Amino acid sequence: MQKMDGKTANIIDENIQKLKELFPEAFTEDKIDFEMLQKLLGENIETEKERYSFTWNGKSEAIKIALKQSTGTLRPDKESSKNWDTTNNLYIEGDNLEVLRLLQNPYRGKIKMVYIDPPYNTGKDFVYTDKFNDTVEDYKERVGETQKTNADSSGRYHTNWLNMMYPRLKLARNLLKDDGVIFISIDDNEQSNLKKICDDVLGEDNFVGTFSVKSTPNARDYGHIGKMHEYCLFYAKNINQTKTYHLEDEKKHFKYNDNLGGYNIHPLYNSNEAFHRGNRPNLYYPFYINPNNKTDDDFYEISLEKSDDSIEILPSISVKNDVQFVWRWGKDKSKDNLNKEIVGYKTNDGEYRIVQKMRTSSKVIRSIFEGKKITSRRGTAEVEELFGKKVFSFPKPISLIENLLKCSTSGGDIVLDFFSGSGSTAHAAMQLNAKDGGNRNFIMVQLPELTDEKSEAYKAGYKTISEIGMERIRRAGDKIKKDELEKIEKELAELEGKLEDEEIKKQKEELKAKKEHIENLDIGFKTFKLDTTNLSIWDEKTDDLEKTLLDNIDAIKDGRSQEDVLYEVLIKYGIDLTVPIEEEELEGKKIYLIAGGYLTVCLEDNLDLSFIEKLAERKPQRVVFRDNGFKDDTVKTNAEMTLKKHGVEDIKVL
Repeated sequence: MQKMDGKTANIIDENIQKLKELFPEAFTEDKIDFEMLQKLLGENIETEKERYSFTWNGKSEAIKIALKQSTGTLRPDKESSKNWDTTNNLYIEGDNLEVLRLLQNPYRGKIKMVYIDPPYNTGKDFVYTDKFNDTVEDYKERVGETQKTNADSSGRYHTNWLNMMYPRLKLARNLLKDDGVIFISIDDNEQSNLKKICDDVLGEDNFVGTFSVKSTPNARDYGHIGKMHEYCLFYAKNINQTKTYHLEDEKKHFKYNDNLGGYNIHPLYNSNEAFHRGNRPNLYYPFYINPNNKTDDDFYEISLEKSDDSIEILPSISVKNDVQFVWRWGKDKSKDNLNKEIVGYKTNDGEYRIVQKMRTSSKVIRSIFEGKKITSRRGTAEVEELFGKKVFSFPKPISLIENLLKCSTSGGDIVLDFFSGSGSTAHAAMQLNAKDGGNRNFIMVQLPELTDEKSEAYKAGYKTISEIGMERIRRAGDKIKKDELEKIEKELAELEGKLEDEEIKKQKEELKAKKEHIENLDIGFKTFKLDTTNLSIWDEKTDDLEKTLLDNIDAIKDGRSQEDVLYEVLIKYGIDLTVPIEEEELEGKKIYLIAGGYLTVCLEDNLDLSFIEKLAERKPQRVVFRDNGFKDDTVKTNAEMTLKKHGVEDIKVL
């Protein structure tokens, strides 16, 4: 039987394996031959001592920290959770660096969007003091600390912040899907450094853009200048896997209609001077409009073939720089859409054009966010409305995050925020799901940082930031559900008084479907708390491992339950923490069936051959036992043989 080592993903080994697959010749006796690797890479090696790079004191250590494995765990806290048995959302209390390490196995490549609002390094923010030898035990000793200062008079003012951010971004990137994206809010203090560190971690080519967020319309006086805005950096994991990002234009209305629905029109030529006849000759060709043949009152018939009465139409020429524009569509695509999605049009000036029917009410997301809904004041008011008092300073407004979610997520995508604060990201995800019928799931991570004893939050009974975050999600979810159901009931009541025709019937069916979605809206979350491993034999703080093994015949620590150990198995095995778990009894022993039988876990003592036979007859795919859970060594040996005889090859012990 294979023994689980109790550690998170070994990123170094994984990177070496990828390198070996690409350059097998660069390995000699399982060691990297750098001279050979340089030859294989040809001229793509930087050899100059003076080169462009971004570095700081401690960067090497920060890289090591990002690669470090963990033997910690996440312990379930059902009491703090909401709708534990049905929810697919997570709230994790703990140091986000250690939590990100633990998420590497179960969530690698599964997160569609990361949004974070990290400490801005204003001199008063909490600064995480990570060290390579830090453990979860060290974290537990630091739990309950209030904000520390990182004064700008410190010689390592920027360095401390960079060392905090680097490993977290590195680990977060691993969690993103290939088409995943990350948004990071920041202000002037570290904006330039954040851009450089993101170029380093995520790749300069994957930079999508920077949003300017008009967060303080009345300006905040910092001396010399009244600041009105913050920034939000936008990166893709792989720019080639992503799309153009759009937002619905709520004010947009369609001017035209056809049998497919409403639409507006837009010229077919590409007005970007970077694309012209010289470098896109395949997109430069003539259309022909027949001024005598209209397809309807506003549009004319077009063709790619010249006729006696036709007028030749070519893309426009840039007035500013005399550049010959080209079409946005190639000739084959245009041919398939003639007089369907592209038509001829005559302007008020008598100019004929080729236009495309634009059926979406969305527009490319703009680089400036402004309006009352995205101000800092609005974010504060939203939390105050839920709690009846100001329990959190400067939370991000829901609409800001909702806009980011709208353009980058859909359906059942997973959203991660590992500086979750008051829980604005979770609130925005639930609200957007209610609006557009989505089922986005969230993972919130927050340090249990103490609230100030003089604050309204502390006086209201919230001792930590994480307590505020969880309570906000509870209240926000209930409010969203209540408000939406009341709105639907009102609309249904209004329809009842009208004569029912096909249109009214359709509206009723849509409202009933929306009502069902809202009734089943996931407004819950499973709470987990970062802790040391449940097993003494995996505890990296143990000074004398041999003595510990002798002293701990039962490897499970005192005060830890089977369920605690079960979730540690899921984490180390790489299984989603919200996966369905069934609990059954077999031969008087408790067994856990994970994901409909994908994994079977039994953590009981004194397992005998009768139990093993019954379990083997079920033909589980994978099985995990406690190493010392068998009645004796003979049972343990025969258990492996019996299970393999029934086709079970993946058998592990802990």
